[in-house]
Amino acid sequence: MDERAEIVKKLIIESGLNQKAFAQKVELPYTTLRSILQRGIGNASVDNVTKLCKGLGITTDDLERMALGENIEADQSPIHLPELNAKDEKDLKKELQKMIDGLSGKNGYAAFDGQTLEDMEEEDKELLIASLENSLRLAKRLAKQKFTPNKYRE
Repeated sequence: MDERAEIVKKLIIESGLNQKAFAQKVELPYTTLRSILQRGIGNASVDNVTKLCKGLGITTDDLERMALGENIEADQSPIHLPELNAKDEKDLKKELQKMIDGLSGKNGYAAFDGQTLEDMEEEDKELLIASLENSLRLAKRLAKQKFTPNKYRE
């Protein structure tokens, strides 16, 4: 079982809300929350994990440290990455599609573990695509933070 999912379950209980009410609070479908808690945080999108952590008053880094058994102090100031705008999302989708196309077909220029997407089982394919999307999203947010001048930051 995913230790991070167990921590999220515990924190939701400590918040005094049931899972359905918490899902509404963080604007996540209840079925998505249930799926994340059952399948594990590693299978969730970065945006959904961020919503969960924000609703619990912690950062994703805090969640990782808690999973490693570290104590988290309430007064730590979290580092917030900038959100992606519509153009960023469009660029991200285009880049993701380019990567998926490269892994598709027998003439694909790339393969994952020696397999193209067509050779993979459906679940493995979905997990790979979700992982690629999460990686692209995080890289874009980090780049946005790094290259946005201080005067334009919130």
